[in-house]
Amino acid sequence: MGEAKRRKTSMGEKYGQETRILPWVPITKTQSEQFVQWTTKGAWIGIILTVIAWITIRFIGPAFGWWQVV
Repeated sequence: MGEAKRRKTSMGEKYGQETRILPWVPITKTQSEQFVQWTTKGAWIGIILTVIAWITIRFIGPAFGWWQVV
């Protein structure tokens, strides 16, 4: 308990606030981790949709005769 009080007095108003990535960028470390999680999920969704589209165009499309349209 003494360590927490010492830290609180030395940090002042900054005590209990999240740390920023860089002092001049208003983004916290938690926000940056959430951004990485969202973009990773988005990338995987994009990859899956691309594979589904490729399979549809490459295999299913010609089976229905869509290749003769061109």
